[in-house]
Amino acid sequence: MVDYVFHCVRFTCGQAPLNNGNPGATPGAWPWQVSLHRSGGHFCSGLLITDEWVLSAAHCFSTSPFVGRHSQTGSNPNEQTRSVSLNISHPAYNSDTFDNDVALLKLSSPVTFDYIRPICLAADGSTFFHGTEIPLPPSGSLTEVEAPVVGNRQCDCDRTQITITDNMICAGLMARGEDACQGNSGGPLLSKQGSTWVLSGLLSFGFDCANPEIPGVFTRVSRYQAWISSHTGNSNSLPGFVSFMSVGTDPDFVEAPFFIGVTESRLATHLFQCVVLVLKQRLRFVKTLRLLVRSQHHTID
Repeated sequence: MVDYVFHCVRFTCGQAPLNNGNPGATPGAWPWQVSLHRSGGHFCSGLLITDEWVLSAAHCFSTSPFVGRHSQTGSNPNEQTRSVSLNISHPAYNSDTFDNDVALLKLSSPVTFDYIRPICLAADGSTFFHGTEIPLPPSGSLTEVEAPVVGNRQCDCDRTQITITDNMICAGLMARGEDACQGNSGGPLLSKQGSTWVLSGLLSFGFDCANPEIPGVFTRVSRYQAWISSHTGNSNSLPGFVSFMSVGTDPDFVEAPFFIGVTESRLATHLFQCVVLVLKQRLRFVKTLRLLVRSQHHTID
């Protein structure tokens, strides 16, 4: 984690003192949020990672970032506006597949930390288990919802049009129809370790807003620690990286089984993976049902 010292006051990344845990976000609850504007209106989000660098999705391009903005229509007394002096998209970004959908925006001048603060970043090797609950601030006013991480293989089954790579992380509460809305590209997938908020992902794409069947897809921030550091290393302040370890037994992504490569077409492979996944889910359900029946039987006896 990184401490920032300005005017004899120390600020640590990932701290949100005004976030009181209520379902509706209060002003200052997400002090690292950046509203990116184009053609006079909000169209993407970003996250402040130092006093002069913003992290967002590569498909978001803006010259007008607003830091400390809480409402797109009301007053924002703590807002700081800057222009963008440098926009760096990841060199391997693929606009067709959305792989490596990440970019750095350098502000024209540093912002002042007080109401505004930087977010910590998930370090290389961080793990997020399937089902990990995370807050998901959608677009518009910064009101958050809770959504779990969805395993990459499950996500790949849900999204047949695009391959889900290890550079991506999926999240969305399919049972309640909650995910990140379109218009909030570049928005955060946040995790909390102790009292520290950690940026796990950046919203890359979602076919529908809160589609109950399809989770949102995010760029996995932990895969880009070296790339981010290579561009921000000469700054007065550096981004803070935190190794995040969630609780669970089912990693959100694992290497493909050794037998996956035997099929010649990706479609056949994809269908085979999904069939195996569904069978495993049904097996878990049957085991749970048997336990319930046994428990009921013992209760009757």
